[in-house]
Amino acid sequence: MAGLRILGGQARSRKLKTLKKDDYSVRPLLGRIKKSLFDILAPYLPGAVFLDLFAGTGAVGLEALSRGAKSAVFVEKDHKCVKLIEENLKDLGWADRAEVVVADVLEGVSRFAGAFDIVFMGPPYVDAAKRPLALTSPVLEKVSASAILKPGSLIISQHQIKEPVCFPAALEMFRREKYGDTCLSFSRLRSGG
Repeated sequence: MAGLRILGGQARSRKLKTLKKDDYSVRPLLGRIKKSLFDILAPYLPGAVFLDLFAGTGAVGLEALSRGAKSAVFVEKDHKCVKLIEENLKDLGWADRAEVVVADVLEGVSRFAGAFDIVFMGPPYVDAAKRPLALTSPVLEKVSASAILKPGSLIISQHQIKEPVCFPAALEMFRREKYGDTCLSFSRLRSGG
């Protein structure tokens, strides 16, 4: 897929390596949605520890690093995508600020030590047969039950507008932005959660 770039911050306008179009099984976050997301996240990014679940090409986590996140962890199970993330981190000089974890998100969230300031997840909407996957609710459940959140952590879920999303009792959704058939739902730990 051509034209994937860092939109702002230290590496603004730097082109990212991506998969070939005919090899593309990953649905990247559209530029206008990514811009809106990072406009919203701007006050939270400086010094943040960022977790990019279902990282794909890593464009969201790389954008976070460019805009001031202290470090990022990328979780992706596709080995072609993992290689791209590693190459982009090396090209941008950020390999020392990031970790790339090869794992299935549903099986791997509980393995992480430490707490993240911002968790972004963009799970696939459909499988290879175009059947809806509806992964957002199960991943939110895993995230809320793990030890990766701290008071004030933000969780941003990218999901298809028709996907029913249930927030676990420990999380409260406080904002939802709609872009065509895509939603970004923002949640955080409930007070005392």
